[in-house]
Amino acid sequence: MAESMFRGIISFFAELGVYDIVLPFLLVFTIVFAILEKTKILGTDNIGGKEYTKKNLNSMVAFVTAFLVIASTRLVAIINETLAHVALLLILSICFLMLIGSFYKEGEPVALFGKWRAMFMIIMFVGIILIALNAVTLESGESVLEFTYNYLSSNWSSNFTASVIFLVIIIIFILYITYTPEKGGGGSASHGEHGH
Repeated sequence: MAESMFRGIISFFAELGVYDIVLPFLLVFTIVFAILEKTKILGTDNIGGKEYTKKNLNSMVAFVTAFLVIASTRLVAIINETLAHVALLLILSICFLMLIGSFYKEGEPVALFGKWRAMFMIIMFVGIILIALNAVTLESGESVLEFTYNYLSSNWSSNFTASVIFLVIIIIFILYITYTPEKGGGGSASHGEHGH
């Protein structure tokens, strides 16, 4: 099958280094600049009674940070692989929500967004952690996730692995016991009764 024109454009962009240099540079620059602007770590200037962030310093730090990141091919590879898998995870979550929403009528609240929201967020967080561990490779060529899985599978019966699993179970149990759900609207309801 002949290669389409748009696929040829994508290949041309890849040869130019758009995906290995330009896009990672813009991504890191934007994120670092936004964080510096939001946190105001480098200070502010007071002009005419109004407080302004030091955009020149923030942009310079973001520029240098982005350049240092793209100078490392390993970091760029990690960023590209992680973002690709995160985008895939996001698409899968949207498809899952679409399937859940198909069982509800229009205007009917979806129960997933109430009771199961925290569990869904935890699953997404764990998924992102696993994606990041899979993107980081060791000197042997295998990812951190593969190394951890191989180690656990080969030492599953060892005392160390059993101790780690036991500690995780204890932490989860303690968090479950000490968890206190927030009471919403209790004070306003009692206030309204006293008012009548």
